[in-house]
Amino acid sequence: MNLNLFIAQRLLRHQDTGKQFSRPVVKIALIGIALGLSVMIISMSVVSGFKREIRSKIFGFGSHIQIVNYDNNYSYETEPILVNSVDTSLISKIDGVTHIQSFSTKAGIIKAKNEAQGIVLKGIDKNFDWSFFNETMVEGKSFSLLDSVKSDEIVISRVIADLLNVKAGDKLVLYFIEQPPRMRKFTISGIYETHMEEFDKMFALCDMRHIQKLNNWEDNLISGYEVTIDDFSKIEDIVIQIGNVTSSYIGVDGSRLKTQTIMEKYPYIFDWIGLFNTNLWVIFILMTLVSGFNMISSLLVIILERTNMIGIFKALGYSNISIRKIFLYQAAFLIRNGMFWGNVVGIGLVLLQQFIHFIRLDKASYYIEYVPVQLDLFYLLLLNLGFMVVILIMLTLPSFIISRISPVKAIRFN
Repeated sequence: MNLNLFIAQRLLRHQDTGKQFSRPVVKIALIGIALGLSVMIISMSVVSGFKREIRSKIFGFGSHIQIVNYDNNYSYETEPILVNSVDTSLISKIDGVTHIQSFSTKAGIIKAKNEAQGIVLKGIDKNFDWSFFNETMVEGKSFSLLDSVKSDEIVISRVIADLLNVKAGDKLVLYFIEQPPRMRKFTISGIYETHMEEFDKMFALCDMRHIQKLNNWEDNLISGYEVTIDDFSKIEDIVIQIGNVTSSYIGVDGSRLKTQTIMEKYPYIFDWIGLFNTNLWVIFILMTLVSGFNMISSLLVIILERTNMIGIFKALGYSNISIRKIFLYQAAFLIRNGMFWGNVVGIGLVLLQQFIHFIRLDKASYYIEYVPVQLDLFYLLLLNLGFMVVILIMLTLPSFIISRISPVKAIRFN
């Protein structure tokens, strides 16, 4: 039987009896722990939610990995590659790869009535994964592609539709600055809205054969391939494996292939997302320190209140280490109680936000209409464990005050 643990439990059960000075101090400390942990849980969930939502929208426009001509820069006027320059069957067999599709891009000017807007036309084929755009479609629908007939339908964003004052079913004219200038007429099939204005103002989807014709490419030439994976954390490993498949290709003109991640294509966005982690660690440290110092004050008051008991234990032969363990056990029980309510409040608010979205956002500034949240059980358990361990470590220092208490003076203490 652990005698120190037994004594700590007895002290805790009698904490609410009598007129003890420590009771309000302990309650304040418990409230501090509960608030600190709940703030940390909410912050962790919000940061995870934001990262998930923003990443998913970026992936929707460009997938996780792209295979393009090595000579390509960040322009949307791309150098083409041959369709058979990539063995897509080998890439599809890589663990973690869920989809691969070809694409082509070309910059142009979209015009309707008396309004015009610069745009990047993204050409797709029948293997294109519409799941992202179908989820964000607010008017009309996606279009289907046939091998025999070139489609004249186009999908644009709500931002462009509002700028041009058009709707699904209307006609659009796209102009391409070449010598001589060229134009194409399209019918709006659908209108999507992701709230990422930078991308919404840029991209429209059409049949890839229009891009090939405009660029004077053969049917076997494309801008590149987009690869979707099932786990973003594995992207670095998968891009290396894809690079091993494509590195052996050398075209007749000496061209080679380049495999790039979405982070390399849009580094400024992912650098911004990375700042979320920095802010999260600042919150974690501040909340832990505040909760820890509250518990230190509470423990010191409890020790002061039990000075007579400490003196009696020392007179009976108890060691300083054993007495310290009693108070650390008692502190651990108090921390556990505070953490319980912190989890109840934090998880409760996160679940409430997840289901009813009661906290709204300015979609123009935050790319989303409401505060996104995501609860990860593993990180939640890790947060709770780390929180308790750090506070207990902080409490070991003030517990050393017990070794400085004299038995004779402690017994006579009043």
